[in-house]
Amino acid sequence: MTPTNPTFKCNSVMLIDDNTIDNFINERIIRNQFFSDNILVHTNVSSALEYFANIKKMKNISPVLIPDYIFLDINMPLMDGWGFLQGFEKLNLPFDCKIIVLTASVNPADEGKAKSYKNVVGFFSKPLSDAVLELL
Repeated sequence: MTPTNPTFKCNSVMLIDDNTIDNFINERIIRNQFFSDNILVHTNVSSALEYFANIKKMKNISPVLIPDYIFLDINMPLMDGWGFLQGFEKLNLPFDCKIIVLTASVNPADEGKAKSYKNVVGFFSKPLSDAVLELL
């Protein structure tokens, strides 16, 4: 039975993945687990970085615009997840977002590389699962 007024763990989360099917599935898991009801979806790194550059310019930023967690894919065309992590750090945002790398990469060096970025708090294999959300 679904609660009538569920309490969500986060104000908002962001998905950055070029695969729209993965985004759809991840959105459903996040909503079904009452992790967040506000899910910002970007299918490329450039639009996600532009989003953050724009909200950085705002004076009174609504908490719902700042994702508590960013779920980031590494392997994307044009600019990959590494490009996002570099660009995100360069923005020097006045707020923090926790980044979870959610990837199909099987390269063991990727986890170490990801954790070298200050905002990365987790590295998990796709697909997103209830168990991952429970760890956060």
